[in-house]
Amino acid sequence: MSSSLVVCEVDGSLQEKLKKFRFRKETSNAAILMKIDMEKQLVVLEEEYENISLDELREELPERQPRYIVYSYKLTHGDGRVSYPLCFIFSSPVGCKPEQQMMYAGSKNRLVQSADLTKIFEVRNPDDLTEEWLKEKLSFFR
Repeated sequence: MSSSLVVCEVDGSLQEKLKKFRFRKETSNAAILMKIDMEKQLVVLEEEYENISLDELREELPERQPRYIVYSYKLTHGDGRVSYPLCFIFSSPVGCKPEQQMMYAGSKNRLVQSADLTKIFEVRNPDDLTEEWLKEKLSFFR
């Protein structure tokens, strides 16, 4: 499968929302949850969350369906500095329908490029989506 394979386009209003999200001024954790509209073959907004922890976000994820998440995370470094990395998380639980997994996997690169994201992670078991997991993943970028 080519890395440039595009299965679904990104909804224009979602692209605008992602741009605004990138430059948000709030200092709390926030998330944009996205799904694929299978009929329209379009990546669309499912829900927006303000002031949400990864534990709370994990509860919002469907058990057997993939989802894309853009998460703005307040990260306090060991030296006291604070940064707000914008993370792309592809949740693709074991047990999803293969055609769904392929559609999401094939559309991921277009979404990542259109949102200009660099911190890209994947989780197969939603229970792994914890603050410790994210901190470990982000430690690679320091």
